[in-house]
Amino acid sequence: MEPIRLQTPLTVADTAALRAGQTCLISGIIYTARDSAHKRLVEMLEKGEELPFAPRGQLIYYVGPCPAPPGRVIGSAGPTTSTRMDVYTPAMLAAGVRGVIGKGDRSQEVVQALMQHKAVYFGAIGGAGALIAKSIVQAEVVAFPDLGPEAVHRLQVKEMPAIVIIDSLGQNFYTLGRAEYSKR
Repeated sequence: MEPIRLQTPLTVADTAALRAGQTCLISGIIYTARDSAHKRLVEMLEKGEELPFAPRGQLIYYVGPCPAPPGRVIGSAGPTTSTRMDVYTPAMLAAGVRGVIGKGDRSQEVVQALMQHKAVYFGAIGGAGALIAKSIVQAEVVAFPDLGPEAVHRLQVKEMPAIVIIDSLGQNFYTLGRAEYSKR
């Protein structure tokens, strides 16, 4: 099956059409944030402050990219474990973020928030950071430079590979995949 090509920012119609297990190629602007950055972003939301990027329709990639080697835009950019962001994800989705990208399973609270906000959890392949970095054509820090690689980056990506892990209906590819495997 041919991968689904997505262009950010995403709409509710974009995410509502996606199903767990589908492969996607994402192009456009995405933002990075890990735990420390998420903590600050959610604190800003709680204080009614404006975020350093407009969240509506955006994707957040859970990554702390490595420094760029000579001649490259960015270093290795593999996903980090998503559960560390579970406490912050519902607030970011409520602010308008349309999807998140990481690795590993998510809490039931996050699944509920994905369904409520018609958002999607994409999986990126852990261990494939050098491959994923090839899809990043531009990178710049937009917030919290004191966090080093965990600062919020604005990435321009071209055909970044991802898999829909949890869709806006709450269907989980990990659960579906295990069930399919056990049938065999």
